[in-house]
Amino acid sequence: MSETVLLMGPLLPATMSELDSNYTVHRFWESDDPDALLDSIADTCTGIVTDGGRGAQAEVMQRLPNVGVVSVFGVGVDAVDLDYCKTRNIRVGNTPDVLSDDVADLAVALALATCRKMVTADSYVREGRWPIDGAMPLTVRMTGKRAGIYGMGSIGDSLAQRLSGFDMNIAYCNRREKTGSVYRFVPSLQQLAREVDFLFVTAAATADTVGSVNAAVLDALGAEGYLINVARGTLVDENALLERLQTSSIAGAGLDVFAEEPKVPTAFYELDNVVMQPHNASGTRETRTAMGRLMLDNLAAFFDGRELLTQVV
Repeated sequence: MSETVLLMGPLLPATMSELDSNYTVHRFWESDDPDALLDSIADTCTGIVTDGGRGAQAEVMQRLPNVGVVSVFGVGVDAVDLDYCKTRNIRVGNTPDVLSDDVADLAVALALATCRKMVTADSYVREGRWPIDGAMPLTVRMTGKRAGIYGMGSIGDSLAQRLSGFDMNIAYCNRREKTGSVYRFVPSLQQLAREVDFLFVTAAATADTVGSVNAAVLDALGAEGYLINVARGTLVDENALLERLQTSSIAGAGLDVFAEEPKVPTAFYELDNVVMQPHNASGTRETRTAMGRLMLDNLAAFFDGRELLTQVV
């Protein structure tokens, strides 16, 4: 008899198909009566599959006392109640590393699109302004500038490799200095922001990092500085960021993430110094397939009595 698994939200069709082939899967987001669904599987459900945005709250896990694993399709686990999982000895796995290259790629793309005003330039051509108004105003180069990376994990490392190709002077802020790193460690985020032209946010969302890119950090970045966020929207004080973009107190921002996704403050829409993406940094066929594979492998490892391949808790 197959294990019973609660799937919190839709994943890639191929991933869900394999999940269905190996387990008895109940789809939480499709249920007309979630309470009744949880009651019906309370005795049999042994695993939860979710993504980084939906996570797994204690309120759900409390209704499923036999759950032993939460397998997350994504690197972020801030939406999973890790404290509850620790108290109940529930294993939690995620999908790090396999998405680092694509997230780093998009961070570079957002930086270039922002400082070179690529979205504005595209509209300039499409609207027929070029032959009428002439050349666009000059933009800002990225090559040779100073880059600061906030969060030097796998994504930060991949990003640093790419920024090196732009001959950028690279420094980073992390919980602790990384042994053997060739990049300059700066212990204070505000100091890092003050010393760079581009501040890239790649840190995990934790109690210590949420809201850490605050007004003081943005002011330290200054009127010539660019903020690029491919981590979590909650790491940035969104109101402070909006105010500084509106007043050109920072030069611009490239944002893949927002505080209350998929809701985005409409004030961002009116700004030409921000480039936005719908939380899509890992959104390639190759990476999402690899994430699905690792999520399934973590699940299988637990049910086989093995350690998870990428265990968080």
